[in-house]
Amino acid sequence: MRKLPAINAPVFHTEKGIPYLKTPGVVLINQPDCCLDGVQEFLDGFDESLGFKDYLKDPIELSPGEKICKFAGQLCYMSFGPKRTMNSEAPKYFDNIKSSGHGSVLEHANWTFLFYGISRSVTHELVRHRAGFGFSQVSQRYVSGKVLRFVERPEYQNDQILHDNFIEMIDTSAERYEKRIQRLLELQKTGSEIMSADAKTDLRKKVQQAARSCLPNETEAPIVVTANARGWRHFTEMRANLHAEIEIRALAFNAYICLREVAPIILNDYTEDSLSDGTKGVSTQYRKV
Repeated sequence: MRKLPAINAPVFHTEKGIPYLKTPGVVLINQPDCCLDGVQEFLDGFDESLGFKDYLKDPIELSPGEKICKFAGQLCYMSFGPKRTMNSEAPKYFDNIKSSGHGSVLEHANWTFLFYGISRSVTHELVRHRAGFGFSQVSQRYVSGKVLRFVERPEYQNDQILHDNFIEMIDTSAERYEKRIQRLLELQKTGSEIMSADAKTDLRKKVQQAARSCLPNETEAPIVVTANARGWRHFTEMRANLHAEIEIRALAFNAYICLREVAPIILNDYTEDSLSDGTKGVSTQYRKV
């Protein structure tokens, strides 16, 4: 199986050992697996003069996502005969889809990412992308402080005063969080009614849900995100541009780089832009497909 693209992020530590990250980690963990062999009998069921039976003999292989979307689009017009657009002309075919705004055929191909090295500020914006998206995010109610990490914003990284302030803040936040955990555990042991629970899991949850309120927006919030090609295109256009918040812009650009590797034709209309603030973005003539 071909290895999927990933842009990983290094982990740094304060002098007190508190871990933090500076860039978003973007790991593609799932892509479409398209096999059209089973449609041969469907194609054979039409009049032989239509030439549908040779549809699967196209010598050019597309990526799985592009194969799904092209088949779905050609089904709409029963374009399976010899005059159909062949895979060698797939870029032209998808350009026609994009220019016509027929983005529904792009909803059949889904990709799943692990995003990490991003803050809760970013995930609050990310989950606003609802149509065609699915999310599974870390729960601070269920995980312990041992996995607690933070994210340093780009604006802080090249300014010593802001960087030092960030380091001081996460050291203090981690210490404050741990002190609250210990005090809440003490309350449970002494029989505090508000901290009581019937199950061990609920006991731990009550402690962590109370303690987490002191954590800042810079707390890391890993998330698994699935979306279809249409959804990822909209996300890219909305977030990988100068008007987007700078942290989510870096995330969107890295996701675009990974998707471009596995679905180059679907994304071949995008151009990479060097933005005025020194960051990267993308643009396209086919917006909101």
